[in-house]
Amino acid sequence: MGGDKAPKAVFGGLNQFLYQNGGAGVQFRIFGEERQMRILAQRYPRVAANSEIIHAPKRIKATDKVADVIRASADTSMYMAIKDVREGNSIAVVSAGNTGVLMALSKMLLKTVDGISRPAITTMVPAGGGDHRCVMLDLGANIQCDEEVLFDFAIMGSVYASTVGNMPNPKLGLLNIGEEETKGNETLQRLNKILTEHRGALPYDYIGFVEGNDISAGHVQVVVTDGWTGNIVLKTIEGTAKLIKRVLSETFKKSIIAIILSFLLIHVFKRLKNKMDPRSYAGAIFLGLNGYSVKTHGNSDALAFANAVKYALDLAKADFNDHIAESVAKLAEIKAKLN
Repeated sequence: MGGDKAPKAVFGGLNQFLYQNGGAGVQFRIFGEERQMRILAQRYPRVAANSEIIHAPKRIKATDKVADVIRASADTSMYMAIKDVREGNSIAVVSAGNTGVLMALSKMLLKTVDGISRPAITTMVPAGGGDHRCVMLDLGANIQCDEEVLFDFAIMGSVYASTVGNMPNPKLGLLNIGEEETKGNETLQRLNKILTEHRGALPYDYIGFVEGNDISAGHVQVVVTDGWTGNIVLKTIEGTAKLIKRVLSETFKKSIIAIILSFLLIHVFKRLKNKMDPRSYAGAIFLGLNGYSVKTHGNSDALAFANAVKYALDLAKADFNDHIAESVAKLAEIKAKLN
């Protein structure tokens, strides 16, 4: 029931996912106002045949504050869906609803993986050429982070990149205002020192400090930062994608020659659109929880929601929480030096 275009976009997204993936052996459990859900299900017989509707009498609004609803959310669609994952009835929850509440409820109900202090919002963004992507975390869950939290983010991000992103031994960097070792605050400098000293024992290729332009250049595969900075970077990337689309559209409308040229380059522009379209990386996972909770954009349409569902399925198949726990145990002695 969450999101600007819900619940129609949810049913449309599920329908698109099933069409594109031949069902993939997936059954959906849809939480929401039952009468409204059943009316929509009649329009999407493919979804109706592969889903179960569970009545949830209430919904959490985008404007609701965490403190106001967290204790009175048990009969909302969001709470019930997350609880369904905790109880083992579902393998993952996907929502376009209130990010803060989804994060709080997911952490409360699913708990964190042993050894991980805080979960992080994580996704993959366009980077470099071709189909290359870069894993970024945190994207807004933790505004302030100390060295230990960022150390955990590095573990989770590298495991995510290798298991889900198919990036063995990924290049990992700490986002900073410069690449020099003297740049940044004490937290970043201290963590950089520890990671540099133990580079050979890390399950990733630590390359030190990186800057924002290293992401688009494809120089780094995992970027670790606090939620404040990460969220700004993500929104900037999405805004840049829209700017490029708008500038190209306006440019090719100015003359007949430009219009003809646009037709000749249509395949190039299509690849660019697919590369930069935020809907192609519509899902962000709350990484580090004992369960898979995926947040998609509040304005997600059917395509974005279909991609988020595919994303959630890939996460579940990768089963990377075991890999996270294994890496946490191996790196415990190094992490202890940050105390």
